[in-house]
Amino acid sequence: MATNHIQIQVSPGEVFAALANAANYGDWVVGSDVIRDADPEWPKVGSRFHHRVGVGPLKLNDHTEVLDVDPPHRLVMHARARPLGTAEVSMQLTERDGGTLVTMTETAGDRLSRLMLNRLTDPLIRLRNAESLRRLKRIAETGVAKP
Repeated sequence: MATNHIQIQVSPGEVFAALANAANYGDWVVGSDVIRDADPEWPKVGSRFHHRVGVGPLKLNDHTEVLDVDPPHRLVMHARARPLGTAEVSMQLTERDGGTLVTMTETAGDRLSRLMLNRLTDPLIRLRNAESLRRLKRIAETGVAKP
């Protein structure tokens, strides 16, 4: 399990608004190339957005689905990049010090992924997610997806 935290200087509602815009995921999630489409009801439970992930010529099309949501406090998603694996990603938003403490927790999303995502890979996932949260912070605080 990889857990990261970041303090964002806007309200939980404003951070959640950035998460509720599926188009933003291509800009803040490291490794996400482009959002190809999104269900109009995103981020309701069961809704999905369809993405392309990867680096260089190695790109995969798959989707991310909402497992649980409690706006503006929590969003839990099942992110897929098959055949490479799946992950359950939890975004917890807690009002703190006039802003929002965001806690991002990523765990393996299926049995096969548990073989690949473990204590050895957690530090790499933490590094990736730390950069992802820095990008989310920029979007939430400025409203600008790309610099």
